[in-house]
Amino acid sequence: MDEMTIRFWGVRGSIATPGERTLGVGGNTSCVEVRFGDTRLILDAGTGLRGLGDALMAEGQPVDATILLSHLHWDHIQGLPFFAPLYLGPTRLRFAGQGTRDRSLREALALQMREPTFPVAWEELPSHREYRELRHGQRFRQGEVEVRAAKLNHPGGGVFAFRLEAGGRSVVYATDTEHYACIDPTLARLAQGADVLIYDSQYTPEEYRGEVGMAKTGWGHSTFEAGAELAAAAGVGHLVLFHHDPGRDDAGVAAIEERARALFPSCEAAREGRAIHLPARGRRAA
Repeated sequence: MDEMTIRFWGVRGSIATPGERTLGVGGNTSCVEVRFGDTRLILDAGTGLRGLGDALMAEGQPVDATILLSHLHWDHIQGLPFFAPLYLGPTRLRFAGQGTRDRSLREALALQMREPTFPVAWEELPSHREYRELRHGQRFRQGEVEVRAAKLNHPGGGVFAFRLEAGGRSVVYATDTEHYACIDPTLARLAQGADVLIYDSQYTPEEYRGEVGMAKTGWGHSTFEAGAELAAAAGVGHLVLFHHDPGRDDAGVAAIEERARALFPSCEAAREGRAIHLPARGRRAA
């Protein structure tokens, strides 16, 4: 029987943080793989994408995948130049996301692979690449998976959250979003009844309010507390805390995880290498 598999390749926010202090959780930036049957979707292309590319190469089959980009800040696209399948002709990649005011999605992705910052130009890559410019509320089917996109609150043009559904299972990916004084109604609708919610929990409430260090209000990120509140209101099955602050070591992430479980027991902090398996079942009523 098919199952939805969610695998974490990069869980860190802002900048990659390798080292002894982050060995347990991982130091690569945002990249999550979702598989259902023969359909593979990749959520963001941070530095974790490099490891995923190496794993796909080891399978020995031509890579066919869809990369859903929440937005184009560097920590979400810096893995692309080091994604080995990009350099192979049989590879087929579909990119879905949003460009900028003056550049299409294709042009924006090509920009970081241009001299003097990288020696290989995007246009020279032999892989086959397609592009889909997303809009708020858009739905489309990719293979066996239905995708819904919703625009959320983040500086520099906003950010897309995604809901993926297949086999009666669902996962919502909502990173780099800042909560409001109330639960974001757009995100609450998107996450309603989801089996798994992956949520931006970069700050503690104390850090966000400025009780510890500089206030983070307006920086475009959220807290585990807001994530727990959202998960409870939306009837989510399991909450995954994501986009860990680059200054937070393994012990700090574990402490946040413990505090979050006191508010929403079915909760965990995202860790590199962790996989969540959701066996297919009959489609639930909307």
